[in-house]
Amino acid sequence: MRTGVAAAASAAFFVVPLFIVGVVPWLLTGWDSPYDWSSPGLLPLRAVGVVLIVLGAPNLIRAFARFVTEGHGTPMPPAPCDRLVIGGPYSRVRNPMFVSALGVIFGQALLFADPALGIYGAGVWAFFAFYVYVREEPKLSRIYGEQYDVYRAAVPAWRPRLRPWRGPGDGGAAASG
Repeated sequence: MRTGVAAAASAAFFVVPLFIVGVVPWLLTGWDSPYDWSSPGLLPLRAVGVVLIVLGAPNLIRAFARFVTEGHGTPMPPAPCDRLVIGGPYSRVRNPMFVSALGVIFGQALLFADPALGIYGAGVWAFFAFYVYVREEPKLSRIYGEQYDVYRAAVPAWRPRLRPWRGPGDGGAAASG
């Protein structure tokens, strides 16, 4: 797929994660806390929430962009990549878009000290995990074969590696994070 077309399609598709990490949390909370903002007991939780949001949001964008620059495609199932994307954030975790989106959702749950967002995040995680294990991984294994199997054995699905994976010469299937 041509880079310009892939970039435009990916940008248009970006409304989906924006809806998941922005619109739904806003609808659930109005981006306001049911608790007193000045409560000192909530400050550590809110600080962790801010960190999750600050780390998750740009990484979600980077993961999306990687589909265009490395994969020559989009994250949309009807317009997949020509190549397996294993660089950038994908060298640390197999599902950086999902992990980043969950970080933003759970970050908002902590920032706003809102259990409804925590429950929503757990539901989103369950959906993502179901989709990955039932639909995405079998499809990637069929398309990319042994290349994907080696990658899957070396890079965790949900817990990022401490060091990026560099490919089969970087410990291959025996590598762990």
